[in-house]
Amino acid sequence: MTHSYPSRVSIQTQDFDLNTEIAALRAQDGRIGAVCSFIGTVRDRNSGRTGEVQSMELEHYPGMTEKSIEAMIDAAHQRFDIFGARVIHRVGLLQPLDQIVMVAVTSAHRGESFAACEFLMDYLKTQAP
Repeated sequence: MTHSYPSRVSIQTQDFDLNTEIAALRAQDGRIGAVCSFIGTVRDRNSGRTGEVQSMELEHYPGMTEKSIEAMIDAAHQRFDIFGARVIHRVGLLQPLDQIVMVAVTSAHRGESFAACEFLMDYLKTQAP
């Protein structure tokens, strides 16, 4: 599907830089008045004890994962008054404190950005393949 708004999904092994990603999103539309972002990281514990998690390995279904996340970005555009969205999800072997996921959403006002960012992150956490 061709979008009239910017939306991008990356599934990657390499780390990402939030400032670089936000700058790229902001450069796309002069109407942007709000950017909401979320970064998820690997914790060093699962049930409460420090050091319990040494690493974690994340896998995905190439093609299917990107398509599914793009569909959720489409749903966010239909549900919220947003201009753009960027989702990065890392795969492979990750260590505690590594960044796992970034969701960034742009809109004219903060309420729509916050709501869409939470909507997308909830999907990633509970349903993404």
